[in-house]
Amino acid sequence: MGVIVEEQVDDQVLVPPSNFSMVEDGIFRSGCPQPANFPFLQTLNLKSIIYLCPEPYPEENLKFLESNNIRLFQFGIEGKTEPPVAIPRNTIMEALRVLIDVRNHPILIHCKRGKHRTGCLVGCLRKVQNWCLPSVFGEYQVFAGAKSRATDMRFIETFEVLSLRQCLYSIIYQYHGYGSKKRRLLYKEDNLQKTQITSV
Repeated sequence: MGVIVEEQVDDQVLVPPSNFSMVEDGIFRSGCPQPANFPFLQTLNLKSIIYLCPEPYPEENLKFLESNNIRLFQFGIEGKTEPPVAIPRNTIMEALRVLIDVRNHPILIHCKRGKHRTGCLVGCLRKVQNWCLPSVFGEYQVFAGAKSRATDMRFIETFEVLSLRQCLYSIIYQYHGYGSKKRRLLYKEDNLQKTQITSV
């Protein structure tokens, strides 16, 4: 995890969206990008964006996605606190399914400010990655700051990783590669086919 500040390339200042950070290789998080952030986003070579708000995606952002061949995945989660709205587990599950699939990478996750809804999704991802809870909560609090919500942390704590694995029963999630330990997804069908070819 590392927060990226303004960069300058060829005399052009590249401004990242608010609360921007790399989650890991090929996965980024932020608040809702503004037009001033578009040149910076172009440097990420994004394939996909996960948008966690129920409101329609801003028109100028849609035009940016279309011109850069970026796919939008919208999972509408209410951000209200009064009265408090429960985070829908099924929605987080579907968002995780998109997030874990490396065919969608590089990918940016964002809500409005990149704090609570984004923090919950990243927190659940960390549980899938077997992070200990103090580390998961610590990362959540870095981005939520003084506005950390006990309800969010309770949701992350009680999120069942097993249910995600059941949801992704057709996918084998494994690490491979060199020092960077890049991930890939292998489908059972592909895996079985390779096994049959090797056994002949």
